[in-house]
Amino acid sequence: MTKIFLDAGHGGQDPGALGNGLKEKDLNLTMAKKVGEILTNEYENVTVLYSRTTDKTLSLKERTDMANKANVNYFFSIHVNAGGGTGYEDYVYNGKIQSTTESNRTTIHNEVVKVLNKYGIKNRGKKKANFHVLRETKMPAMLVETLFIDNVNDAKVLKNQSFINDISRAYATGIAKALRLKEKPKPKQTGKLYKVQVGAFSKRENAEKLLKELKTKGFDGFIKIE
Repeated sequence: MTKIFLDAGHGGQDPGALGNGLKEKDLNLTMAKKVGEILTNEYENVTVLYSRTTDKTLSLKERTDMANKANVNYFFSIHVNAGGGTGYEDYVYNGKIQSTTESNRTTIHNEVVKVLNKYGIKNRGKKKANFHVLRETKMPAMLVETLFIDNVNDAKVLKNQSFINDISRAYATGIAKALRLKEKPKPKQTGKLYKVQVGAFSKRENAEKLLKELKTKGFDGFIKIE
């Protein structure tokens, strides 16, 4: 069983970076949950652990202690940048690292680049730093900085749900490839379609009223005259 630790940076009393109506802690948590959901639902023999799944205050030591105690195989920390720049960058420890740390990072980075190109985002590259969560973890670890929250253009992208979905999937796919996770078998298509009818009315306005209600709840439909 492969164990992956997803660290949503900041949280609780620590909002992280702020800008353009966004809070870093919220974005980090949203992405972490999406990454974990993809890994859990689409891959075999994987256990996903989180530093937090709610708006909770945690120290850096608490985060690395949790991962080390659980003896996970990989530590992945999700952040959003600030400081007047633009684009994406990621980090591994700038000291002695395990042999797979850099190769894992490169595999994940390559998946992210596909999303950066799709949205026209600057790739600031693969970097190294003396961050606590990279230094104090006993397993291969990586930290990502997902755009700049204080850049107007980056913030617009961060507010785009399609981007959040795409970057989260890139993180998950990259992690899966790096750790050689096996995809779960996809359910076979039977070729059959099962239709559901909701209501039949003698007056068209009643049918239109129900159709409108269904669409507000996310269901597609149409009116058929018989």
